[in-house]
Amino acid sequence: MTESGPDSRSAVRDGWARVPYRAVLTDALIVVLLSGLNFTMVSVKAHTPMWRWEHDLAGQVAGVGLALLLLARRRFPGTVFVLLPLAGLAADHIGVFVQGVVSIGAAVAVYSGGRHLPLRRSLAGLGCGTAVNVATTVASPFNEMRTGWWDVVFYLSWIAGAWWLGRLGRLRAAHLTELQARATRLEHARDAHARAVLAEERSRIARELHDVVAHHVSVMTVQATAGRRVIARSPDRARQALEDIEETGRQALSEMRRIVGVLRTSASADADRGPQPGLADIPDLLAQVRETGLAVALRTEGVARALPPGLELTLYRVVQESLTNVLKHAGPDAAAEVALRFEPGAVSVRVEDDGAGPPGGARGGDEPGHGLLGMRERVSLFGGDLEAGPRPGGGFSVRARVPENRSGAERPETAAAR
Repeated sequence: MTESGPDSRSAVRDGWARVPYRAVLTDALIVVLLSGLNFTMVSVKAHTPMWRWEHDLAGQVAGVGLALLLLARRRFPGTVFVLLPLAGLAADHIGVFVQGVVSIGAAVAVYSGGRHLPLRRSLAGLGCGTAVNVATTVASPFNEMRTGWWDVVFYLSWIAGAWWLGRLGRLRAAHLTELQARATRLEHARDAHARAVLAEERSRIARELHDVVAHHVSVMTVQATAGRRVIARSPDRARQALEDIEETGRQALSEMRRIVGVLRTSASADADRGPQPGLADIPDLLAQVRETGLAVALRTEGVARALPPGLELTLYRVVQESLTNVLKHAGPDAAAEVALRFEPGAVSVRVEDDGAGPPGGARGGDEPGHGLLGMRERVSLFGGDLEAGPRPGGGFSVRARVPENRSGAERPETAAAR
């Protein structure tokens, strides 16, 4: 079993499985440290009176060989745990000192068993390896140099502690993996929710724009009928009717281009057949909001002018949804301001409040609400931009700027897609 984590993208083959570079470096460091420890112990203790091992150079070489055996600890921790004490017993009988590698290497192998193996296999390896370790300790020709059973008890405690640390590492890794999987699922669910909200809002926008276009067509039909009836006795009135039909037709084409690609669900409820609200209805909307106790002011900049009905509907919905959010989230004693600005070739709307938010919580969470997604989708259909976020001095701000398209020209991305 291999470790998993951020480094798993950069992995190399070690002969059995893909192992991250970080794990390879860790194993190499363990081999170097244990080889150096055994080499130091042989070099220092070889000149002491208690030294019983005869082949010092062979002990240094054998120590490196046994340390290299630990490279297999992730794949076969139980096997490494059993082989190390058996190799140590054989080395004792031929007079080669390798205990600098065997003692600590066994603990490393036990840790790997607890970290990388399932519980049953890990316990089986621990029990088998512990039995072999006790047997080799008793059978060692240098057993009399040890302090007795207390030495065995200390060694077994050392082994049990290493195994428990491995189990804790395995449990922590499993917990982190579950957290990552849960975060991924939540992210996918949030994306699916956002797509569902956008699809629902697109369907609603399509129904509303459909009513606008239907209104234009109805007006064109009435004007055409009136022009046909007066063309003989009043050519000037007929010419005016044709001009009105031309202007209305251009507006209808402009609205039709914006609803291309916006799907309309067959299961949706029938759209209202009454006139859609526009900028002229914003004062009435503010009056309704003031009745709830919210102080809201309206400011108009620039010279007001007539806009396409679909564009006016979008701006009206932005103001309506923004004020709804103010009522929900701004908190008590809040005040709001709606600013309409008519620019050359564009119109913008800004809704700001000075509320501190609801007590004990922020206005928004990690999951975007229907309102902001809907407003952004509406504005983007007209080629505009929408910005929403907290104000530096407190409160919240929603800004939308939409270019005015009187000629019915297509949006650049729509034209490029054709």
